[in-house]
Amino acid sequence: MTTLPTEITLLGWSTVLLFAHLMLQGQTATRERGLGWNAGPRDGEAAPLGPLAGRAQRALTNFQETWPAFIALALALTITDRTGGIGVVGAATWFVARIAYIPLYLFGIPYVRSLCWLVSILGLLLMLIRLV
Repeated sequence: MTTLPTEITLLGWSTVLLFAHLMLQGQTATRERGLGWNAGPRDGEAAPLGPLAGRAQRALTNFQETWPAFIALALALTITDRTGGIGVVGAATWFVARIAYIPLYLFGIPYVRSLCWLVSILGLLLMLIRLV
């Protein structure tokens, strides 16, 4: 069996992280709006989300904004045989920062959350530097 590059392994785990975001957002919204809303057609105006469900939604949206870049960079590094080095450091940095971002956002911790986001962007930049 061929060992996968770390960047591809982290790409797989990033999909698990997406599912975690989706489940967290769905569960918090359902808790606030009710099972009938979740199971129903969701026609009309939905009740506004409260603080926790709103934060879960914004954290998911934020993840979805950087995830395509991570996917593209991880695949590009693998296809061009440029895995390793600062690329793998960048991939790991992005991944760990994205995990840390979730509780920071849910608990409403300012500044550290923004710093965590910035660290994740640094991870993407390291991957890009390795690629080019």
